[in-house]
Formats: sequence, structure tokens, C-alpha cells
Amino acid sequence: MFDERVISALTLTAFAGMATVIGAILGLAVKKPGPKFMAFTLGLSAGVMLWVSFMELVPLGAQKAGGANAYIAFFAGMIVYFLIDLLIPHDYIGQHDHPDRMKNKLNLERTGLLMAIGIGIHNFPEGMATFAGALEDYHLGAAIAVAVAIHNIPEGLAITVPVYEATGSRRKAFLWSFYSGLFEPLGALIAAVALMSLLTTAALGIMLAAVAGIMTAISVDEIVPVAKSYDSEHAPIFGIIAGMAVMAASLALLK
Repeated sequence: MFDERVISALTLTAFAGMATVIGAILGLAVKKPGPKFMAFTLGLSAGVMLWVSFMELVPLGAQKAGGANAYIAFFAGMIVYFLIDLLIPHDYIGQHDHPDRMKNKLNLERTGLLMAIGIGIHNFPEGMATFAGALEDYHLGAAIAVAVAIHNIPEGLAITVPVYEATGSRRKAFLWSFYSGLFEPLGALIAAVALMSLLTTAALGIMLAAVAGIMTAISVDEIVPVAKSYDSEHAPIFGIIAGMAVMAASLALLK
């Protein structure tokens, strides 16, 4: 069905996406995450999302679709987030023991799910970009895949830690991170089958800006407040700075 060049491009994209598994393994290696570790890791996730949103996705969206269209799409993405927020219940019946602790665990699980969704959506066009680069030049595609893999590792870590802390299930935490990574090769596969010939430049720009809006809303409304609940001092902001630094370094490799 696919020629060797397409298969090679798909393989590179799968490698980049599955780097989230490395992050998941790192997250699960910490048997009993302490509050400062949790706060730092969640801050790291917020830093990842905010940097990618404002330094990569919004500028690309504006370049491809025009500033006005991209900015409208950005806020539309935030509205999509709040719709997701309404659809995921906050409270569950039958949790009478240790209500504060249980509420925090529920917030963590919900936060992990929303992070997986946001990162997964972001990985979708990222997979298309890696695939397209590899089709153009295999060495260019390999360089993009390595850089994408580098910044997928902290993404996998940031999904796994809160889910494991909330559920106590290593399997569930691992799978959520794994599924998020699958969006990358899925994006490449769709591009290989049909989408590259159907998706206009403007439509791609609007999609990138909308994803930025979703990830920004997740960061400021979900991740940062939960991080601050674990440590009200400096661990969350240190995590945010570290996440931004990791993204800055990996994006520099993409240039």
C-alpha cells in the first residue's frame, strides 16, 4: 500500500510519538511522589504547554491563516476546553472518607486526562509535520523526529505522574501516556492516506491556533492550580521554567 519512503516516514513519526513512553517509565520509577515533586512536575507540564502554544503554535497559525483568523481560533480552542471541562464531572458519590484528599486525587486524575487530551491533540499536527519533513528529506525528518521525541519525554512524564498519584494504577498511568503518544503516528497515517492533499494551509493554521488555545486553558485553569495545591512556594514556578527551557532547547533543534 505504501512505498518504502512513506513507511520510513511513518516509522520516524512513530518513534517520536512513542517517546512519551520513556517519560511514563520515568514517572513510574518514582514510587511515592512527594508534594514538591508533584508540584514541580505539574509546573513542568504547564511550562511545556505554554511555551509551545505561544512560541510555536500561535505564530505558525498566524503565519498560515492570518493573524485575525488565528486569534479567533485560539479563543475558540479555549471555549472547547471549557466545554470539555463541563462534560467531565467534578464530584462523585460515595467518597466520604478523607474528602479533601479524595478531592485532590480526583482533580489530579481529571488533570491527567485533560493533559493527555491536550498533548494528544498537539501531537496530531506534530505527527503530520514530522511525516512531511521525512518525505521531503529523510535526514531532515530524522532531525525533526529526534527533537520532537526530546520534548515528548517530559510530556509523557507530566501525564503519568498525576494519573498514578490519583489512581495508584501503574497500568492506567502508562496507558494514558501511551495513548497520547499514539496521536503522533495517527496524524502521520492520516496525512499519508488523504489529508495532505485535502488540508489547506489556512485550515492547518486555524487548527494549530485552536490547539494552542486548548493547551493554554488547560495550563492556567487546571495544571497550575493543582500544582500550587501541592506546594505554595516555588516548586511550581521552577517546574514551569524548566518546562519552558526544555521546549526552548528542543524547538531550537527543530529550526
